[in-house]
Amino acid sequence: MNLIAAVDKNWAIGYENKLLVSIPADMRFFREQTTNKIVIMGKKTLDTFPGGKPLKKRRNIVISRQADLKVPDCEVVHSIEAALEAVKDCEPSDVYVIGGAEIYRQMLDYCNVAYITKIDYGYHADTYFPNLDENPDWIVTEESEEQTYYDLEYRFCKYERKK
Repeated sequence: MNLIAAVDKNWAIGYENKLLVSIPADMRFFREQTTNKIVIMGKKTLDTFPGGKPLKKRRNIVISRQADLKVPDCEVVHSIEAALEAVKDCEPSDVYVIGGAEIYRQMLDYCNVAYITKIDYGYHADTYFPNLDENPDWIVTEESEEQTYYDLEYRFCKYERKK
């Protein structure tokens, strides 16, 4: 399975349940990677989408502790194990974990590829992605040229779990 996220230089991903920044090329990359695929997310991540609605052209799996939660066009599960069970017959490369922080942390050990947009800026944040640069199990296998959006510099990086 895959993880996909945009992180700042401190591996921050959000503040007060919002993304730190919206970079059009990063949003496009996310769309290209996940369209017609399966996305796994927590309920708080779903709530950040326009209208709290699931992403179109994707199979949306939402993990929530709320026992009676029903979300149109989503599969609601109540544990990491249930999410894994829901995708057990799927091609792992078609499954993307898309947040938030707690879901990333809990799903990290089940994933082998991470698509990380690294933004060279430190934001005020309260939510973080696990720092893969400090994790000996992960290595960068691809890195784009430096990109610029206004005064922000960023790179698209692909991390893979060491065999």
